[in-house]
Amino acid sequence: MTDIMFKKSILIMENSSDVTSIVLTAYYGMEKLKHEYFCIFLIIYIVIITENVILLSVIGVEKTLHKPMYFFIGNLAANGVYGSTVLLPALLSNLLSTKYEVSVACCQTQIYGLHTYAMIEFTILAVMSYDRYAAICHPLHYHTMMSLRKVYKLIVFTWVYPLIAFLIFLIITVQLRFCQQAIDKLYCTNYSLVKLSCSNTAVINIVGLVFIVPYTFPQLVMVLFSYAKIFRICLSSRKMKIKAITTCTPHLFAVSMYSIGCFFEILQSRFDLRHLPYETHVFMSLFFLIFPPILNPLIYGLSIQSLRLSVFKCIKGQRKTLPTQ
Repeated sequence: MTDIMFKKSILIMENSSDVTSIVLTAYYGMEKLKHEYFCIFLIIYIVIITENVILLSVIGVEKTLHKPMYFFIGNLAANGVYGSTVLLPALLSNLLSTKYEVSVACCQTQIYGLHTYAMIEFTILAVMSYDRYAAICHPLHYHTMMSLRKVYKLIVFTWVYPLIAFLIFLIITVQLRFCQQAIDKLYCTNYSLVKLSCSNTAVINIVGLVFIVPYTFPQLVMVLFSYAKIFRICLSSRKMKIKAITTCTPHLFAVSMYSIGCFFEILQSRFDLRHLPYETHVFMSLFFLIFPPILNPLIYGLSIQSLRLSVFKCIKGQRKTLPTQ
């Protein structure tokens, strides 16, 4: 442990105006068990890709699932593949390395990928909450409120807006001058990179606040509004209460995981948690990027009957065709 802290202190003390690479010092804690960690993360990545691709394939092939709710679930699965692909291949590559060093450009690219993954996830969850509100509170007008044309527009919005919005914000970070090169994490984040700057970061902090509040506020309002309306109608009807529990439980689970992941990230970014064990740091930093992509397909695939039957039907169909191929 002392050796690890010594390596970190040397990197942090470096004061160069020509920093071209970033060292992710959290990997030093994995050196003794790096092969075991590599196998674990490789298995996790394979599981994430397999689960989400199966879910996407079933929704794409099965015409009975070509409905708003399933399209949103498919986009949640696609975003899970996107986020895990931004993180895990780079993590596996770093585990095979000895320097744990990435270029500033690669670090900034990863920041873009991970932050847009988080923003897309939140936007999809917000749109899904509105979809559940329309289905439960306005069942007779649901097909008007959530027409396929409107659904396609919402899907485009959930991807295009975060990708463009964060790109504008990242441009400011790219222009910063860096004097240190040590980030005490397994991956790059915008806040961690900004802290390495020897420039005045007051402007970027203000811009970040101005950027984050308008972005997160509408989604948060949509989630709270939708579930307030759903909760209100559930109090007046036992039948609607059962329907709400059945259809909203997977979404509430996904929202809860997103909230926990955000909470862990805020704790690690804003507070000194060096007293916590190394394994706890790893768990907290990777929770948001690993658990939702793994658990969301399972929760939706098992809890929604029509989706579950379609998945089993697809798997059985593939097994039957194997001997004839």
